[in-house]
Amino acid sequence: MDVSEASTVFAELKKQILEQVDLSREVPDEEMQELIDEVVLSYGKKQYLSLNEKCRLKKELFYALRKLDVLQELLEEQDVTEIMVNGMDGIFLERNGRLSRWEKNFYSKDRILEIIQQMIGGCNRTVNESQPIVDARLDNGDRVHVVLPPVAVNGPILTIRRFPEEPITMKRLLELDSVSKEEAVFLRDAVRAGYSILVAGGTGSGKTTFLNALSEFIPSDERIVVIEDTAELQIRGIPNLVRLETREAGTEECREITIRDLIRASLRMRPSRIIVGEVRGEEAFELLTCLNTGHDGSISTCHANSTQDTVSRLETMVLMGMELPLQAIRRQIASGIDLIVYLGRLRDKSRRLLEITEITGMEGEQVALNPLFLFRETGEVSGRICGIQEKIGEMKKIEKFSRAGIPASKKGICI
Repeated sequence: MDVSEASTVFAELKKQILEQVDLSREVPDEEMQELIDEVVLSYGKKQYLSLNEKCRLKKELFYALRKLDVLQELLEEQDVTEIMVNGMDGIFLERNGRLSRWEKNFYSKDRILEIIQQMIGGCNRTVNESQPIVDARLDNGDRVHVVLPPVAVNGPILTIRRFPEEPITMKRLLELDSVSKEEAVFLRDAVRAGYSILVAGGTGSGKTTFLNALSEFIPSDERIVVIEDTAELQIRGIPNLVRLETREAGTEECREITIRDLIRASLRMRPSRIIVGEVRGEEAFELLTCLNTGHDGSISTCHANSTQDTVSRLETMVLMGMELPLQAIRRQIASGIDLIVYLGRLRDKSRRLLEITEITGMEGEQVALNPLFLFRETGEVSGRICGIQEKIGEMKKIEKFSRAGIPASKKGICI
């Protein structure tokens, strides 16, 4: 059965099932499955279908009527980390860090729109021609991004970023060789001592995952406020945890709630630390404000191409929403942020901690950087990049370690 014929058969059987379903009541999955079996078997008596075709039709019909159609199969595969639907041009996926095209696709553009509305509606968000771009979060924590025509030229675009059911811990990152033992111990002690950390890196470098791993070192007796555009972080072990999420403007006088609004609100919640999932715009000023008003140990992420670029990015983002002298901004950065953790994605698709740098203050008119750890590539074996994470500097600002009773040079301690 070719694609065109399969599409016609699928549409015909789906129509038959919907005509027989009693929509006046809630139909359980078991009953729906039985009805699908009957319709497929009945069709098989009129038109020959192989056993494989019957099984495939039953599965696809159930997914279409009760799940997320052809995407459901991918959503049930734990090693698929990203799903990208490019209209009717195809479905692409990321598995083990590599992109590939999936052999299946939706039968129609209208069906893609139905699935998008099903996803977005369940998240109390709205997407249509007048509001064609939206971010949302599924019940299982997966992040959804939608762009509709006319903005999307080649049809409805759906991107699903998936997260593991169990967050990746620092121990797991050690096993993956993404971080060294010495770096992990240093970062654990830095988090416990209350050093403010900015996790930087490019798209897909693992910033959210790493922030999650760092959060496991936060003392459980603290009050933490987590602020995100779309809730993704899986912070555990903190009983006194507040999670805040932005809101887009609605159609009924429902005003937009931004990251800036939430950071301001969080300052009145008596937080021990504030965690901002990602700073990407003018809210950088509010972040620096909270870092300079006694909220030591706060953590955030941002996109950047290098450690030095991270400082420049922060300057630019502050200037997006506030006209301040550049020197004033740099002094806020120098006094508010203690450490920059820079992550990267290497050519073998592995994610590594590439650099840990301390911000020590100002040197003239520039923010002074003190590199502490650096990844150095040593070669390549069977397509995988090998390297070592070297300690290349000593921490200068050790006051917080001292106040927390943590020796600044502890080594060999289990994570």
